[in-house]
Amino acid sequence: MFNNKKIFILGMARSGYEAAKLLSNYDNEILVTDMNEQDKEQVSELEKKKVKVVITENPIDLLDDTYDYVIKNPGIKFDHPLLVKARSLNIKIINEVEMAYDFLDKDINIIGVTGSNGKTTTVNLIYKFLVEEKDNVILGGNIGTPLSHYALDVKKGTYLVLEISDHQLLDMYNFKTNVSVLTNITPTHLDFHPSYDVYKNTKKKIFQNHTEKDIAVINSDDPESMNVTKDIPSTKYYYGTDKNDKAYYDETGIYYDNKLIIKLEDIVLKGNHNYQNICASIVAVKEYGVTDETISKVLKSFGGVEHRLEFVKEYNGIKFYNDSKATNCVSTNIALKSFSDPTILLLGGTDRGHSFYDLEESISNVKCIFAYGETKDRIEDFCKDKGITCYKFDTLKECMMKIKDVMEKGDIVLLSPACASWDQYKKFEDRGNEFKELVEVITNA
Repeated sequence: MFNNKKIFILGMARSGYEAAKLLSNYDNEILVTDMNEQDKEQVSELEKKKVKVVITENPIDLLDDTYDYVIKNPGIKFDHPLLVKARSLNIKIINEVEMAYDFLDKDINIIGVTGSNGKTTTVNLIYKFLVEEKDNVILGGNIGTPLSHYALDVKKGTYLVLEISDHQLLDMYNFKTNVSVLTNITPTHLDFHPSYDVYKNTKKKIFQNHTEKDIAVINSDDPESMNVTKDIPSTKYYYGTDKNDKAYYDETGIYYDNKLIIKLEDIVLKGNHNYQNICASIVAVKEYGVTDETISKVLKSFGGVEHRLEFVKEYNGIKFYNDSKATNCVSTNIALKSFSDPTILLLGGTDRGHSFYDLEESISNVKCIFAYGETKDRIEDFCKDKGITCYKFDTLKECMMKIKDVMEKGDIVLLSPACASWDQYKKFEDRGNEFKELVEVITNA
C-alpha cells in the first residue's frame, strides 16, 4: 500500500519523523513540512534517506494533485487550510498510526486504550501485567513512542499495547484492535472538535472494524461510554462498581468474576479513578490468561505514571505522592479524595486567576497547606477563611525544608499544586522531579 507513492507529511515532531523514516524504506517520494525548526540530526538523517524537509509557515503551496497521501500530525486541526485543499484534490488524509498499521504482521494481539481520562495509567498497567508473563510486549502510541518506530519489529505473536487519542482516531480507517478499552468520555478537546457529539463519535472509532470476536472493555459507571457503545458489534465486558461487572471494586478490594484479586489496602496506586483503571486493565489482560498472582504482584509495587499521583516513597510511616500534573483544582480534588489519612498539601504556582475555593469539597482531611509561587498569597487568604494552617514560602524547596519539621507518622505529603508550573519551571515534569529529589533530601538527612 505504501510503496512507490508520493507522500506529504504535515507536521514533523516525533510522529512525522518516525513515519518518514519508515516510509523511506519503500521507494516513496516523501516531503515533510513543519512550521518550526527541527532537530538538526533528525533532519540530516531524513535527508540522507532522500526525504525532503521544508520548514515553512505556508505549506499549502507545496501540495498538488500528484500526491497520493497526506499524513498529518494528530495535533493539527481538521480545518487546516492544507487539509481543506487535500480534500478538494481527493488526496487521502491519514495519520501515522493508520499508516504504520499497514506494515504490521496481522497475526498479533493489539490492545488499544482511549478515553478522556485514565488512558496513560491504564496502558501502563496493561503493559506491566503482560510483560510479567509474555514475550514480545510493546508499549507505544500516544504515550510517547510512535507506532512507526516499532512497526517492522512487530512479529507474529507480539502483544502491542497502544494509547490512542481522539486526535489519532479521527484519521483512522483500516486500523483495528483485538481488545479496545474505553475508560470514560467527558467534554474535553472541544477546541479541537466542532462539537461534543463529534468528539464522542470519534472516541467510538476505537471499536471500528470490530466483530463479535473482538473485545470491548467499557466503564459501566460512565453514562456517556455506555450510550456510545450501545450498537457496537464487539463482545462487551464491563467494569466499575457494579457487582455484576466483569471486574469491579468496592471498599474491600478489586474483584474479577466475583473473585477477590487484591485488597485495596495492598494496592500502592490510590484513588477511585485508579481503581477504575485497574479494573479496566484486568479485564483486558485476562483475555490473554494473565494470572491473579501476576496482577497482585504488579499492583503491590506499581506507584503510578510519573507525575500523576505517583507514589514516591514511604519514610517512617509517612507517604509521599507526586501529582505535579495536577494543574487545576479539578485534578487536585481528585487527588485529595484518594486519601483518608491526614494530608499535608503542597499548593501553588502560576497565577491564572482561578479560585481555590473550588477545593472546598475535598479538604476535610487536609492537615495543613504549604503555599508557594505566584499564588501563595491568595492560597493563604483561602486557608485563613477556611481555618486551615498555612505555611507560605517563595519556592517548593523552602516548603520541603519546613515540611520535615511538621510531618508525622501516618501523614500523606502530597504535591498536587492546582496551578501550572510556568512561574518557576519550564514544565510540570521539572516541578515533579524537583519534588522527588527533595523527598530524598529530607528523608536522608
